[in-house]
Amino acid sequence: MATNSPRELALSLVSAARDHPDLTVKLSSLRQVKDMLFSTEQPPPSSIVADLVPYLVELQFSNERLVRKLLVEICEEIGLKLLDYSPVLMPVLLLLSKDDDPGVARQSILTSMKFFSTIVEEMAFQFHQHDKVERWAGEVWTWIVKYKDAMYSTLIEPLSMGTRLLALKFLEMYVLVFAPDTNDSDNPTEGKDHAFNISWVSTSHPVLDPVAVTAESNKFLFSLVDLLGPKNSLPGPLTIAVVN
Repeated sequence: MATNSPRELALSLVSAARDHPDLTVKLSSLRQVKDMLFSTEQPPPSSIVADLVPYLVELQFSNERLVRKLLVEICEEIGLKLLDYSPVLMPVLLLLSKDDDPGVARQSILTSMKFFSTIVEEMAFQFHQHDKVERWAGEVWTWIVKYKDAMYSTLIEPLSMGTRLLALKFLEMYVLVFAPDTNDSDNPTEGKDHAFNISWVSTSHPVLDPVAVTAESNKFLFSLVDLLGPKNSLPGPLTIAVVN
């Protein structure tokens, strides 16, 4: 009897996660896909991921919240190990950041924060090393900007407090990442464990214009401060978080 190839098996499992009526089977199938792709420290074969991603992203419309939450976890694994898939995954995270289930929304925001910090550093490193930025990086940056705007909307909408606090955390990261640190003059170094510094980025960077992104982060900082004014009525925990 012929055995299925890893690609065929993975596709059949994704189909089961999408179409099977039993939630237990859906989740088991999706977890098997996750294990197949990420059972080792090495990135999964790009050819298999390329075939799977179009079917995986369909699960963002699943009626099962646990399926959507597990999808976010798989998106995180794929996106952080194979960054060039980020432009396909960010729209999924954007949609799920508005999910009716607070747990799914929070998981999406946490994953997007990891994408954000990783991709900003990658873009700085690419230009520093090669004097260019790959096309996918520019595409995903466009989605990150959209995500940032969505997080501001989330912050002022009547959603769960946990989701709104995480939205604020995303905006805080956005502001702080682009605040120059004059005490850190290092150039970006791949694999080096320190925080990104906008001063690393050349003014000729094709995506991250230091002047523009710093001005935008300052604008968002003032927008957050405005939320403390008498015209706004943020709940106590959010007010305290903004002040901090």
